[in-house]
Amino acid sequence: MTGPNQITWTSAARCHVGLVRDVNEDAFLDRPERALWAVADGMGGHDAGDLASGMVVAALDALPPETGLTNLVTAARDRLQDVNRRLRAEALMRSVSIIGSTVVALIACERSCAYLWAGDSRIYLYRSGRLTLLSRDHSTLEELRARGFPVGNDAQQPGHNLITRAVGAVDVLELDQGAVVVGDGDMFLLCSDGLSNLVSAEEIGNTLASGDCRQACDTLVDLALKGGGRDNITAIVIRAEDPDSSDMTLLNPAL
Repeated sequence: MTGPNQITWTSAARCHVGLVRDVNEDAFLDRPERALWAVADGMGGHDAGDLASGMVVAALDALPPETGLTNLVTAARDRLQDVNRRLRAEALMRSVSIIGSTVVALIACERSCAYLWAGDSRIYLYRSGRLTLLSRDHSTLEELRARGFPVGNDAQQPGHNLITRAVGAVDVLELDQGAVVVGDGDMFLLCSDGLSNLVSAEEIGNTLASGDCRQACDTLVDLALKGGGRDNITAIVIRAEDPDSSDMTLLNPAL
């Protein structure tokens, strides 16, 4: 039975190798029944990026049953730190500089959700016709933008794919985190940069407006493929529904 503070979650995910690369180094976690989602993008150009992204997703999938949002986020951080240590050791054993992966994760409990990330995989919120980028890329371009340097379209800039944080990049992983209170009809998009580099914010917003997770997910991946599909492409589209919203007393907007 759904309690008064519960949200019903639906989601759809799709992962595509793209049109250029032979190996898919993206991985994802789509667990609407547990209100848990993640996208990981193995670092291109480095050894075993698919191993790294797979380890990130497996660690998050092994989170314990719901124990409250704060405890779940703490557990997620601990598990990602453990993956970070193991990837550093694996790189040392293989005599390579880095085996790494980005990560963006969304964890929900009742009407609250937390998101955490490292790298340039993104999370967007679509609410009441407005698209908001919740994460901030950990990338060289974003650092330049923050310092006031003029930069244009990320995908057209030299070094657009240079990230400044990743699981496995340094000895101690630094994750950023945010939180949001969920409302009826909220839509979230988690994606790798293979999508966000080729699909505009306007296209993302227009696609999420349908409210249909599967349709939106397929459309976004197809748009990235039509844009060239130069990288692996992963998208998870998530919708929150409040079963009690229809029972709420509302003010007639015409008054």
